[in-house]
Amino acid sequence: MSAGSIETRPVPTMEFIGVTTGSSSIMQVFPRWAQVLDLGEARLKGRDLPLGADPDLYRLTVEQIRSDPLSMGALVTTHKINLLAAARDLFEELDPYARLCEEVSCISKRDGRVIGHAKDPITAGRSLRALLGPGYFRRTGGEVLSLGAGGAGTAISVYLIGGQTPADPPGRIVMVDKSQESLDAVRRVHDRLDPSSTEIEYIENADPAENDELLVGMPPGSVIVNATGMGKDVPGSPVTDSARFPERCVVWELNYRGELNFLRQARRQERARDLTVEDGWLYFLHGWSEAIAEVFHVELTPERFELLSAEAEAIRG
Repeated sequence: MSAGSIETRPVPTMEFIGVTTGSSSIMQVFPRWAQVLDLGEARLKGRDLPLGADPDLYRLTVEQIRSDPLSMGALVTTHKINLLAAARDLFEELDPYARLCEEVSCISKRDGRVIGHAKDPITAGRSLRALLGPGYFRRTGGEVLSLGAGGAGTAISVYLIGGQTPADPPGRIVMVDKSQESLDAVRRVHDRLDPSSTEIEYIENADPAENDELLVGMPPGSVIVNATGMGKDVPGSPVTDSARFPERCVVWELNYRGELNFLRQARRQERARDLTVEDGWLYFLHGWSEAIAEVFHVELTPERFELLSAEAEAIRG
């Protein structure tokens, strides 16, 4: 080795497949989490793909993970549905939620086999339990409005109607999306679950003013979710500044970074309408910790999660 040169050793790598990965807090959090989980010199590498990328680009991404012995796997945001649609044949195994939801949010490798996981129903469920507490819908009579029927919206609805809350399903879920294709896909998922105790409506709409009207029709105590990606992946909000949130409702913005217009709109009404307003930070913690544990084959105990949460909070400030 020549004088002054730096020796670089190959290290295990986890990929982060998204749109603007460099802006994510996980880039600062991961090295500290790697210490907590005793992952050695493992590193996280971002891979930014454009919204609606060409299927060949998704296939190339999965093929590179498959072929690189130092690539341990990946977390996938935004592209979860399209990536699986383009590269389904490249996975040796899909977990039950990946098959049900037709998406992959985590890629792992075990004994040379590439496995696709859909972790969002699990991590959304953990976040919702922390946010709502037990027996929420029975206690409040609230319903659910999911603005966005893509991967995150689908995962939340699956958790709510898929048997994980059998004693407390919402009486109604309204799924709204600008794409009829997305609505058809989430309806297929729901049909496999036979949600007899929950009424589900599917509404194709891209007009924020019409979403304002949908808010008016939701009872007090409802759960209103921004699962559109607006405010992070694309600008804007799914509702207008004139929107009135139902009284005593829970407003959940799934993003924790970006413009966060929807979050600001809700917070302006927080006191006057007695809202509970939550950003996507807890969802971020559950999603990433679950994926990292899967990719690196470590056990994620409640005690470890609390340690990881504390490390992340220290960086968030």
